[in-house]
Amino acid sequence: MARGTATGRPGQPSRPVRTAGDFLRAGAAFLALAVLVVGVPGALAYFIGWPLPHSMPSASTLKDPITASTFVRVLAIVVWLAWAQFTACVLVEAKAAISGVGMPTRIPGAGPSQLLARQLIAALLLVGATAASLTPGLSSLGGKYDGQPARHGSVATAQHQPGQQHRQTLPGQPVAQVQHHGQQTGHGSSTQADKPTKFYRITPPEGRHHDSLWEVAQRHLGDGRRYKEIYELNKDRVQPDGSRLSEASLIRPGWIMEMPGDARGGDLVEVPDPTPHVSPEEQHQVQQYDKSGTHHQHAQQQHQQPAHHEQAKPAPEHPAEQPHTTTSTGDSQDTGLPEALIASPLLAAGLLAALGRRRRTALLQAAAAGIRTSLRQPRTGAEADTQDALRIGADPDGVAFLDRALRALSAALADAGRPLPIVHAAWTTEEALHIQLASSTSEPPPTPWHLGHDQSVWSLDRTELAPDAEQSPIAPYPGLASLGTLDGSRLLLNLEAAPGILTLTGAPTDREAVLASIATELATNGWSDRMTVTLVGFGEQLDALAPTRARHLPNLDELLEAMEAETAQRRAALATAGYDTVLTGRTGLPQHTQWAPHLVLLVSDLTPQQAERLARLASRSSSLGIGYLVATEQKDLPGTAWQFDITPDGRLLAPLLGLELQAQRLPRAQYEAVLQLFKAADSPDRPDPDPTAPPVLVDLSDQGRPAVYARLMGPFEVNGLEPLDADRSVLAHEALALLLLHREGLHPRVLASALWPRGATEDVRDAVIERLRTWLGTDSDGAPRLRTAGDGRLSLSASVVSDWDVLQTLRHEAERGRGRRDRGIRRRLLKDALALARGPLLAGRPEGRYSWLTHEIAEAQLPLMVTEIALALSEEYAELDKPESSINAIHAGMRVAPNDERSWNALLRAVHATGDEARLRATAEDLSVRAADHHGARGLPPRTQALLDELLPTWRGGQIAN
Repeated sequence: MARGTATGRPGQPSRPVRTAGDFLRAGAAFLALAVLVVGVPGALAYFIGWPLPHSMPSASTLKDPITASTFVRVLAIVVWLAWAQFTACVLVEAKAAISGVGMPTRIPGAGPSQLLARQLIAALLLVGATAASLTPGLSSLGGKYDGQPARHGSVATAQHQPGQQHRQTLPGQPVAQVQHHGQQTGHGSSTQADKPTKFYRITPPEGRHHDSLWEVAQRHLGDGRRYKEIYELNKDRVQPDGSRLSEASLIRPGWIMEMPGDARGGDLVEVPDPTPHVSPEEQHQVQQYDKSGTHHQHAQQQHQQPAHHEQAKPAPEHPAEQPHTTTSTGDSQDTGLPEALIASPLLAAGLLAALGRRRRTALLQAAAAGIRTSLRQPRTGAEADTQDALRIGADPDGVAFLDRALRALSAALADAGRPLPIVHAAWTTEEALHIQLASSTSEPPPTPWHLGHDQSVWSLDRTELAPDAEQSPIAPYPGLASLGTLDGSRLLLNLEAAPGILTLTGAPTDREAVLASIATELATNGWSDRMTVTLVGFGEQLDALAPTRARHLPNLDELLEAMEAETAQRRAALATAGYDTVLTGRTGLPQHTQWAPHLVLLVSDLTPQQAERLARLASRSSSLGIGYLVATEQKDLPGTAWQFDITPDGRLLAPLLGLELQAQRLPRAQYEAVLQLFKAADSPDRPDPDPTAPPVLVDLSDQGRPAVYARLMGPFEVNGLEPLDADRSVLAHEALALLLLHREGLHPRVLASALWPRGATEDVRDAVIERLRTWLGTDSDGAPRLRTAGDGRLSLSASVVSDWDVLQTLRHEAERGRGRRDRGIRRRLLKDALALARGPLLAGRPEGRYSWLTHEIAEAQLPLMVTEIALALSEEYAELDKPESSINAIHAGMRVAPNDERSWNALLRAVHATGDEARLRATAEDLSVRAADHHGARGLPPRTQALLDELLPTWRGGQIAN
């Protein structure tokens, strides 16, 4: 049965809709408690007898023989003691839960027993409980709010105004401004310090046994979304029971919360003045808690320092940034880069990887078709800005960690014979990954995973995942999609595991931006294998990004018809396999295409009949791996499980889940720029009018000798500059290599994101750039060799040259310049170009550096270009009947591209031209070995085999004999 989502008015909590599963869990908990508390002693007394003796034992009892009955009675006594301990735990936990005040007393030596008792009591009281906490500090997915009227707890007041010293620096806002604001509020009135600070003792409303910060804010501030203010005022402060409020903890009865100054409701208590309706113990606790606040320490500092010394400290010249960014918000706004992509590291990484694959595929296809093409980087405009944003924002390491962590979890569970748990969401941080299970589990997670704040959260630290950890070949949770961020943590929701329909409300443009982000990430992410993403009502061109994953349907009726058929097929496939969920199939032996997720993203208002059909489809969709996300104006869509609302300022709200995120969005302009980048990547399908034209033409005359010459092909070498200190050299060389591969110019933020993938501050980035500028020096006219253009991009002067630049210039001259008119000059130019190819791009680079090279098209262009140069030179020598020179040219090209089929075929023809059959056979055997290493069991490519059949008909017999 699908669960509906009620949308309560402000100030009025929504009444929850309890499912049959909630009542079944409560009934099971009651039955377990009855068996353990009543059934166990009853069975012991009936079958074994009362544990206490009927008479005083005598000394002769010690001389009685030890029989099997004696062992049974001793074991029975042990069970009686365990029962007594567990019963005590049940009583303690029940008292704390029912009273709603204070923390349960810890029973000595009863850790597991007390945890079991706590879980059973919580399950029994589930139907009246509020949402629990979800890492980091958010309400549990699937949690609900009770409609009971609030019972106001006691609110204490002290001699201070809260919140003034807890203001947060906004992105791009100088620290000095915030401090100056604090001075104004602190000295603007002599009575400012006399305004009371308010405290609230956590006391759940009547009929409930837990509370949440959202509901505390709803009752006392009039807006549940202000729960973050309460959290900021109280995080990491020691509570009366010795614990602390952290991002991954619940709020507990008996805790004290400092409240914002405009909190209202409840009994006010002035501290330290005595108050009749507050016990001295509670008043003392509030006073002690007040001293732990930063405002108390600030007040002491003010008393210790003269007023004329209370001046704001100057703001740091270069404040630190968030991870994966290398400039402040202001910097990015000045340059006009798309911030939505920069702020979406997983999305940007997926797009960048997909774009690189598309470009490489296009180059290879063009080369196979004999089309001379080139892929030039966009120089200006929206495409260049979008590509820069992708490079700045991308976090490929984060994607790799997420993918490896989930696959390692699946492999570990499969080895232990355990099924994959249903996962509702995942939180990623710089340090760890946390997954939220659909329900608590009694079994611990496999090592190195560990429990989070409760039994339903599994966590893995980044440093704990072994590099050689076993990986599942099937992605276990491909339906995870980024929704947004909160305090540095990123939430990914498992769209295929939602127990019903997900709805998204808000303005049409805002809804479309959220859906475009989700759809684009699903189509290109790196933690999925096979997947189908069906779009209706938007995203007509998304299939251009991932034609194997994304598809577009014209209308809702066609979608419903298709999904009804697929739902029936998936149910039949599960029944045939004997599985209850597709998760079982993802770890089982039979790998069926139906186990891959199918996610439907829909933008439409539904008729009542369409809504009912969709609700029926979604009622069992989670077990089938099908998820539905509907962007609509309809607030009460049947079958809705979780409802989200996107605000104009980019906040994603889900009050019933206790979520308020900064939404991840992809606005239309940036979405279209991304599509244009992918379309441009397909340009090799159209012949380039001048495919050999390099980004910069090098002066090949003696007068054009460069001041700085770098070798990028093979080991990296730089000539013409003084050597740097060892600790400065690595970064300077890497920055220079990146700039040499981008003669069109490079944004400083792109440079910084390449050098420091985990992020760096502006001062560090600027210091490296200035050090590089000083190292490169100036030209004869005094201009620096590292230049900054009007748009802020960095570029090198023409006096700084690499062998990659020279190779492209030589090829261009041979094909389109002087070589077109003189075959001798053509051969000399091609020979000079081939001599430059000492090996792969930046061979032998330091481990852990140059990770950006995987996204550079030059790494794919170099072997193709060298192969084409070698083939052209080989043809020149073949026409001159110089087979040995032709063979040498091909071998020179194979130093860079050893596995190009075109080189293999040309080599066979050149060796055949020598007339040496033994040499031809040896060459064929050598290529067969290369093919086995490169292609595996497929062996030599079909065209190479056909060529050998023509040149050496007996080669197959020799291969069989070998």
